[in-house]
Amino acid sequence: MNPSSSLPDAKLVSEADSSVLQIWGGHSLRGHVKISGAKNSALVIMAGALLCSGDCRIRNVPLLADVERMAEVISALGVRLQRQGDTLDINASEIKTSKAPYELVTQLRASFFAIGAILARLGVAQMPLPGGCAIGARPVDLHVRGLQAMGAEVQIEHGICNAYVPGSSGRLKGAKIYLDTPSVGATETLMMAATLADGETVLENAAREPEVVDLANFCKAMGANIQGAGTSTITIVGVPKLHSVDYSIIPDRIEAGTFLVAGAVTRSELILSPVVPDHLIPVIAKLRDIGVPIIEEAPDCLRILPAETLRATDIDTLPHPGFPTDMQAPFMALLTLAEGDSIINESVFENRLRHASELNRLGADIRVKGNTAFVRGVPMLSGAPVIGTDLRASAALVIAGLAATGKTTIKGLHHLDRGYDQLDVKLQQLGAKISRVSEVAADAEVAASNNTASASVST
Repeated sequence: MNPSSSLPDAKLVSEADSSVLQIWGGHSLRGHVKISGAKNSALVIMAGALLCSGDCRIRNVPLLADVERMAEVISALGVRLQRQGDTLDINASEIKTSKAPYELVTQLRASFFAIGAILARLGVAQMPLPGGCAIGARPVDLHVRGLQAMGAEVQIEHGICNAYVPGSSGRLKGAKIYLDTPSVGATETLMMAATLADGETVLENAAREPEVVDLANFCKAMGANIQGAGTSTITIVGVPKLHSVDYSIIPDRIEAGTFLVAGAVTRSELILSPVVPDHLIPVIAKLRDIGVPIIEEAPDCLRILPAETLRATDIDTLPHPGFPTDMQAPFMALLTLAEGDSIINESVFENRLRHASELNRLGADIRVKGNTAFVRGVPMLSGAPVIGTDLRASAALVIAGLAATGKTTIKGLHHLDRGYDQLDVKLQQLGAKISRVSEVAADAEVAASNNTASASVST
């Protein structure tokens, strides 16, 4: 395998930076949506493949800018990758360097989580501090303290996290670790590190997200000894080595939730598969509170029906199994058109309500105080130019644009393409009037429209 062959399309990011979405709202949707593999599983499972000294085949990998970046990070370590369709082959038999490239890691927070796998394999790791969406402080202190508890020496200097395992064995030691908060990233980092450690590691107050369980199942398929994933206590007994695996990633619950909300806001009937309904319990429950009928057609298939009335509701984001923070912005878009007043409290991240001002540009009535948004339902939204400020905020603007009268133009698509596999194409297939055009062409269209308006006024 060639490190650079068949990786996710490298043009994704540059094209997204110079393009916009134009949406002509007010059209109902209809049809079947194929849900892609989970973004947050794909990224951490790619990091987990570094634990294996043989071949790993990962299936159901979504085509995303973030997946491309993670592939670039792993390739820079000397790992061989090859992609064909939604299948990614990774061979980490030779990791040629323990130092990940600064310019890549700072663009993708999830790439930092590879520090646990690199340290477990090599006994040394150098990882720049992470980047990603600007939705609040997400420090890595839980990762660092956990690795230190397992015997690693860790220092952070000049924006680089330097870690090594002292002693001749170069092997981490099992430990009992309590996480101050149920951090998904810290849980995943430490679980990966513990798979090859000497002895038993117990993670208390661990994250319970489905993506954590998916990573655990991936590692177990390679021969790891992990119990309790999906509960608040995970026990890992280290093994000397992991073997090759062929593994399929779970469906993306946030993509599925986003399409459910898109169906709700446009009063549409949609079928979604494959999905894991248990992963969507809080989302489905909240949609039913709002008045949206959802039917479980099959164990991996959901049908959403048009609501007679959208009702206001209150939302508090919480770690899983609570209402997911990643669905907060799409639901805010939906609640702008609900009858009555809704309150949305964002308790997971402290800077994740910036989409409220953009939704107000479309005619929403939202007031923000601290980490709480007060949403008063309005009869209709009107199309306008808006900018996506982060990944899920961009999805919220797409949802609002589908319901708004007239044309909505959305900039900031590099955020959207980080986490949604061809969202605009899938919506087109459902009947949405949506197109991706260059920003230059969009600006020229606006200028021509303004000139026409000026000419009609002057005559």
